[in-house]
Amino acid sequence: MRTATDYLHAQFHSGTRVATLLHLRARFMDAMLGALWDSQEWAGASPALVAVGGYGRGELHPHSDVDILLLLEQDSECCHAPLEQFLTLLWDVGLNIGHSVRTVSECCQKARKDITVLTNLMESRVIRGPEALMAQVREQTGPGRMWPSPDFFRAKLQEQQQRHAKFADTEYNLEPNVKSSPGGLRDLQIIAWIAERHFGADSLESMDTGEFLTVDEREVLLRGRDFMWQVRYALHMIAGREEDRLLFDHQRELASMWGFKDGKKLAVEQFMQTYYRWALALGELNELLIQNFDQVILRAHTLDEVRVLNERFQIRNGYIEALRDDLFSRDPGALLEVFVLAGRHSGIIGVGTPTIRLIRENRHLVDSEFRADPRNRENFLQILRSPYRMTRLLRSMSRYGILGNYLPEFGRIVGQMQHDLFHTYTVDAHTLEVIHYMRRFQKPEFDERFPVSSRVARRLPKIELLYIAGLFHDIGKGRGGDHSELGAVDAERFCLDHGLSQRDSNLVVWLVRNHLTMSAVSQRKDISDPEVIQQFAHHVGDQNRLDYLFTLTVADINGTNPTLWNAWRGSLLRQLYTGTRRALRRGLENPVDKQVWIDETRNAAIDLLEYRGFTVDELEELWREQGEDYFLRERSEDIAWHTEAIAGHYDRDKPLVLIRNSSDSSVANTTQIFIHARSHAQLFSRVCAELEQLDLSVHDARIYNARDGMSLDTFFVLNSDGSSIAVESSRFRHIRDHLSRALADNMNRADPVQRLTPRQMKSFPVPTETSITVDTIKHVSVLEVSSPDRPGLLARIGQILVDFGIELQAAKIQTLGERVEDVFFITDSQQDPITDPELTEAIQREIRRQLDLVAE
Repeated sequence: MRTATDYLHAQFHSGTRVATLLHLRARFMDAMLGALWDSQEWAGASPALVAVGGYGRGELHPHSDVDILLLLEQDSECCHAPLEQFLTLLWDVGLNIGHSVRTVSECCQKARKDITVLTNLMESRVIRGPEALMAQVREQTGPGRMWPSPDFFRAKLQEQQQRHAKFADTEYNLEPNVKSSPGGLRDLQIIAWIAERHFGADSLESMDTGEFLTVDEREVLLRGRDFMWQVRYALHMIAGREEDRLLFDHQRELASMWGFKDGKKLAVEQFMQTYYRWALALGELNELLIQNFDQVILRAHTLDEVRVLNERFQIRNGYIEALRDDLFSRDPGALLEVFVLAGRHSGIIGVGTPTIRLIRENRHLVDSEFRADPRNRENFLQILRSPYRMTRLLRSMSRYGILGNYLPEFGRIVGQMQHDLFHTYTVDAHTLEVIHYMRRFQKPEFDERFPVSSRVARRLPKIELLYIAGLFHDIGKGRGGDHSELGAVDAERFCLDHGLSQRDSNLVVWLVRNHLTMSAVSQRKDISDPEVIQQFAHHVGDQNRLDYLFTLTVADINGTNPTLWNAWRGSLLRQLYTGTRRALRRGLENPVDKQVWIDETRNAAIDLLEYRGFTVDELEELWREQGEDYFLRERSEDIAWHTEAIAGHYDRDKPLVLIRNSSDSSVANTTQIFIHARSHAQLFSRVCAELEQLDLSVHDARIYNARDGMSLDTFFVLNSDGSSIAVESSRFRHIRDHLSRALADNMNRADPVQRLTPRQMKSFPVPTETSITVDTIKHVSVLEVSSPDRPGLLARIGQILVDFGIELQAAKIQTLGERVEDVFFITDSQQDPITDPELTEAIQREIRRQLDLVAE
């Protein structure tokens, strides 16, 4: 087996067509299975050995499962023993076997219930045994007996739609699946299965080039399949196992295999753009053929429903189509009008296949003269105001090449990779996904998931301004420089060219320039501080800008990576939005007095605690050593919770650990851990290390050092996978007991955290960034650390501060997605800011060295 694999791999490297290698591997497997089959004593029984699935098609990749059906006669008891021996032999020689043992009637029963079983049976070959058994299966599972071609088509179309939805309906995922992503091999198999079920075509090669495909399109289909086969074969070869995902780990090696070299673009980007071009081409052909099949299979015996829209377009069976083949060459403006009409009429499913072909043939007419035409400019704005399917229209325009030609800046980001840990899609796909979320905010079915964004989006006076900002917010990427500033310049030119008022233009430009601001403030600033809220309110200026920016920010985060959005991140933005709205309503000239804020919190806590039997004098004594930051950042309910527990905890040499699910909407979904213990240099590092050992992820931490030598620390945590901790007393008790024991231990240094670094981090070694500045108001130094989240990160930083004799006064910890934006307020041992430039540089250098060393 290994000799055959080595031979085939050598042939791959020498340039042999992968189609040949796949068929050779299948034939080799036929010979091996046949020989093992022939070695058995079947004692007069006549079972059949049948290849099914991809192996049945005669296409076998290096590590794909070898799917076989052991087909039995109804009375087959005598062959059970040799069948078991046969399967044991297959496992002994190390084959990846997927097998089923069934009679003819069992095959038919399962195929009737499960279309996947039926599809496997459609791609079957008898390797050994009587052909008659399989002939019975084919006869009884044919479209005349079950799954007639209309039902088969609907089921396969639904299957494809569900599969595409898992990949956000785009070919442009940064780690696409060469088999299952849109434009991948499964899209071609869907076409082949439908063609076989309805037309009897036994392969893509045998499909007619008249009714469904042009000669050029079939050539693209077959060449694209060969490319995808080649990529999949190489992936299996590199990974040494079945691997269909184009993971970052493998993309560079594939780029080298394809002969790409780093230049203006990285070799890996050149390879991936080649992949995207083929995926897009195959996705287009899949769309054309599915639409053709829909007309022929589902509408075969019905009259066409035709409605004329104007002298240029009509709707046929739900698809808009041009009335003349020379429409676009005679009137190029109709290239946008077709999408205006498609967005204006609710009954239109999409663009008809013949018209799609005409659009592709004439898209070169969208040039500078076309873009300068006032009619075309107005039509483009009308598309953005479409009441129906606006996102799908933009995606179709991008797919057919119209959007990139009309907005050349957008054309430059088509297929552009974003080599980082956070983005899931290329820049253009991300942009359209952002607009997709903007549209979702206006649909009632998403109210529960996005309650605030939905309400805010619906009251925006001109929703198209939000879409324009979405189109341009990342359009400056890949040019060097600040993409927000570059995009703002492009957005301003677009707005002025398209006749927007100066006020609307200014809003769009401001949104593009500031599209990262709200996210940065919510994640990196102390948004419980009224001064931070006041500064942000001054920056925003008015409620209208705040509403647009909030909606753009939420859409941008969701369109970046679906896993980044959670209740925690939503709560931060909601808290910033609500606080800023109050500041704007109060008036920018009337900021909240910090002392008033503190007094209100203290008084509210007193009211709660007096009800529980405390006197004001007792509370003043308990709080005498607390700094003002504690009452500025903590809620009165939490202060009351802390105070009551501290008052009843008499042994201060033993740490007090409290735990509960947070009731604060601003830290929704998290579990709140409060620790009251004697302050010492190792405390923060120890707590962080122990939390990670408990498989908990810190999402916020508030550190307060009281003047009596005690530390009051609050940590907001989730499970390491980002999920909430279930409300179970046993889990809470385990966390509390573990922390209490660990912190009471006399060991000074934290135990090292043992956890594997995520594979993506190894592929993208993003360097740690640090800075140290002095906050003259708070009389502390501010250490900022921006880094991919790494195992033991907080514990390492805490230990480094200890090693340098630095005291941690407070911290703002934000772990969001795979990146941390942490702020530490530090002093020297005399509680003074750190001003020695050599010392500040040494601290930062050590942090960068240790954190980046973890990722290697």
